[in-house]
Amino acid sequence: MAVFTDLSDNDRNEIAAAYGMSPLTSVIGIADGDTETTYLFRAPRGEFIVTLFENGAEAFDLERAFRTMDALSAAGIPCPKTLRTREGQATMQASGKLVAVVSFVEGSPSACANPAKCADLGRRIAQIHRTLMRPCGRAKGSLPKGPIHGAFSPDNVFFLGDAVSGIINFRLRHDDVLAAELAEVLVSWTMLQDGALDVARAEAILAGYSGVLALEDSERQALPAFVLAAAARRLAESEDNTDVPGRALNAFLSAQRLSFSEPIVAGVA
Repeated sequence: MAVFTDLSDNDRNEIAAAYGMSPLTSVIGIADGDTETTYLFRAPRGEFIVTLFENGAEAFDLERAFRTMDALSAAGIPCPKTLRTREGQATMQASGKLVAVVSFVEGSPSACANPAKCADLGRRIAQIHRTLMRPCGRAKGSLPKGPIHGAFSPDNVFFLGDAVSGIINFRLRHDDVLAAELAEVLVSWTMLQDGALDVARAEAILAGYSGVLALEDSERQALPAFVLAAAARRLAESEDNTDVPGRALNAFLSAQRLSFSEPIVAGVA
């Protein structure tokens, strides 16, 4: 999230007034990323992340993301608290851009999470899947499906110590096969240079997940294929896209060898 749009003093004051943050004590631009403009607004009532969407975001999508975060917060899952305008809207316009505001999340991302962090990550993913899951019939033989986060990259998860302190960026929430998101997480968080998955971290994610939401036999059998697809896509899109088939195959083979044991990290279950 880099600063592409400079806010005038009038813009800042209008945003602060609309969301009940006035008076502001400071405004800091956050240069971290490449698709949105982000500011940290500080006020007596707290610290808030103000995002200006540079890429044609829709108010409807942000409203849905806000409802998702509200539901997860109510279930005790750490994610930003949503702020609405005095009229009850999730968004407003400032400097010609769509604006949304959420609370500041303590903690920091982890580029190479240890197994304890991975176990808590797996637990939180399962809690999100379980909380958002809608009761409905399912075709015989089909894999469990429901609302997923859609962007569980390391940039979107914050930690304090080994515990997840916040999960952000719910704009890409959509319905999909739950095991497909789990496979994406295994690839994003545990894939090594040669494509193989780091066993300790991958099994910690699975243990944390299974301690909350048990995987069905069909999901366990399908997971390596989802890992293959996720690894191939990630490798093909990366700057280092040499030997994509071989490295994706390594991901598939290592996923086949993973165990699905019960959580072994204290506090995960």
